[in-house]
Amino acid sequence: MHSSTLPSEQSTNSVDFPRQFARTRRFSLGVPRHFTVSPDGRRVLFVRTGSGADPIGRLWQYEDGSERLLADPALLVGAGSGTVPEEERLRRERARERSVGVVSYATDEAARLVAFALSGALWAVRTDGGTPFSVPAAGPVVDPRPSPDGRYIAYVSRRCFHVVDLTGADRQLARAEDPEISYGLAEYAAAESMRRSRGYWWAPDSRHVLVARVDTSPVERRYLSDPADPAKPPQAIRYPAAGTANAEVTLELLSLEGERVEVEWDRKAYEYVVAAGWDAHGPLVTVQSRDQCTMRTLAVDPETGATEVLHERTDPAWVEILTGTPARTASGALVLPEDEGDTRYLTVGGQRVTPEGLQLCAVLGVEGERVLFTASDDPLETHVWCHEPGHDLRRLSRDPGRYTGAARGGTLVLAGLTPRGHEVGVLRGDGAAGDPPYQALTSLAEEPSITPRPVHLTLGERKLRGVLYLPSWHEEGTGKLPVLLDPYGGPSIQVVGRARDWFTCVSQWFAEQGFAVLAADGRGTPNRGPAWDKTIHGDQLGPALEDQVDALRAAAAQCGDLDLTRVAIRGWSFGGFLAAAAVLYHPEIFHAAVAGAPPTDMRMYDTHWKERYLGHPEEQPENYERTSLIGHGHLLSRPLLLVHGLADDNVAAAHTLRFSAELLAAGKPHSVLPLPGATHLPADDAVNAQLLHFQRDFLMSALEGGAGKE
Repeated sequence: MHSSTLPSEQSTNSVDFPRQFARTRRFSLGVPRHFTVSPDGRRVLFVRTGSGADPIGRLWQYEDGSERLLADPALLVGAGSGTVPEEERLRRERARERSVGVVSYATDEAARLVAFALSGALWAVRTDGGTPFSVPAAGPVVDPRPSPDGRYIAYVSRRCFHVVDLTGADRQLARAEDPEISYGLAEYAAAESMRRSRGYWWAPDSRHVLVARVDTSPVERRYLSDPADPAKPPQAIRYPAAGTANAEVTLELLSLEGERVEVEWDRKAYEYVVAAGWDAHGPLVTVQSRDQCTMRTLAVDPETGATEVLHERTDPAWVEILTGTPARTASGALVLPEDEGDTRYLTVGGQRVTPEGLQLCAVLGVEGERVLFTASDDPLETHVWCHEPGHDLRRLSRDPGRYTGAARGGTLVLAGLTPRGHEVGVLRGDGAAGDPPYQALTSLAEEPSITPRPVHLTLGERKLRGVLYLPSWHEEGTGKLPVLLDPYGGPSIQVVGRARDWFTCVSQWFAEQGFAVLAADGRGTPNRGPAWDKTIHGDQLGPALEDQVDALRAAAAQCGDLDLTRVAIRGWSFGGFLAAAAVLYHPEIFHAAVAGAPPTDMRMYDTHWKERYLGHPEEQPENYERTSLIGHGHLLSRPLLLVHGLADDNVAAAHTLRFSAELLAAGKPHSVLPLPGATHLPADDAVNAQLLHFQRDFLMSALEGGAGKE
């Protein structure tokens, strides 16, 4: 690379960045998260690890302006990273959990009793003083949750549902009749694709529980083995691939006295249980049709299990699931999203309460008639808003960034990804962030050794949001830079925004190696409205790839230092699929690619996620043919590196292995990097550090060494 300047300190720091990136688990360690505010607003509970490089989560309480440690796994069970039940390991994998120790918790209604699991044991602590204490349980504990009155703790053990009081008197309310049946756990499709991680919900009276019963026997069985350890037996998992049978999910109303009532609805027409809950007005359940074009909100009679349709949403493409909905206010008004035109509105009691152009993202909570939610009127930012009858709609987060939060009793917790990184603050009163009294919760996260230098761009006729990262040592006009596209490009994730996240740091690191790095959010990515979302219906590849090509050309028109004769692309998961597709279909534009965990055969991906966008494979096979890479390997003419974890139970390694076999049979040279023992989110720090180096070296070599050196 030719430059009139020497590499800067930023470039020098890039040498240490891959190791830092790995040991901090993508800079997630040490960040306060999982907030609960007490009803009186005096106490805030949260989880935070011991430092930016310590993976052990601890339970904390903020009260009267100070933080207090409630539970430290190192003092309770040693390192806090002992063996966890298989159901808990799978729950963490679905949540992409990167820490150990206390990774989640639940409280009673008053936030006085907190329950959590450590290495399969049940623990509790009171927030008004005292030390954590163990609660005898019938077996390894998963997802413990106190009753609203704090007298009992429910949990799942060996797929059975239990309730125990604080003396250890245990009741098994539902016994798994078969190894394929579980009570109180979310099935794979719910946890991976519907954002429903729970499988039971307490009633306000603390005497009844709404519990999901899951039967996975109809679901296809897959086997995950470890080729690096041939003596280890394979693990059997139930995976609902597109077009195949789902788990059978039913709901039961259980009483502490042992009574059981089954919830009734047309399960054949509505086989997905999207959400559930139990408030002062009774149980509430949301179900969805297999084609995802109809979603119903049902009120449940707690005595008989009979249901009544309270609301129905339909869409010719699919009905979007929105986190936190449905909910009900104190008066019983339903809180729901409504899509019309290119706006996703918030509705309360059937009335729209947000304006056109403000895109509802999630409902964070309801207190009385007040609704706290996140929304975006700029694709680069997401803010916390408040709706309350008799008051103007208010935005509570001020500075640029992507925010979430929790509120209760006049206390607001704002957690944001800002241009400065993770920031969390506690605010008392009805003001917004920055108003006194405002106090930041301590973040122990490490400061990245790389400082992103984003140049935000609006690209092409569709006004794609993009961001360009250039080497800190590069001066405009001093030489052409090879280009690296660094997208995700699929539903649910944005990589462009006014916030410093781990992926912005990684993009800048690649820039310091000598690339001009371009990231762009195309059609189907969030926060541009329902019409934007639905443009990918029936074709997840064409629009996404076209937008990356358009973004590249538009960026090159704005920045003359981009060398379009040397263009690479990298990505993981959907981004990996997009990277492999780029060199298959546009070798005249893309000259090399790194594809991590790419779903190459859409028929092998799960029912709820893939049928949402492509329909049922038996009814619309052409959508799967058009979108899958399998069957098109003969088109490859550029260097391609495929990377895949061999223990990935989300995008199975078979995606990469079958595609590689197809490439080999077609005589198409390529490279494969298998990661033994790695899941969809590789956890080994050494592997994660070296992966960045490996990708850089592959791309430099593929582009004939034109990307310079550290």
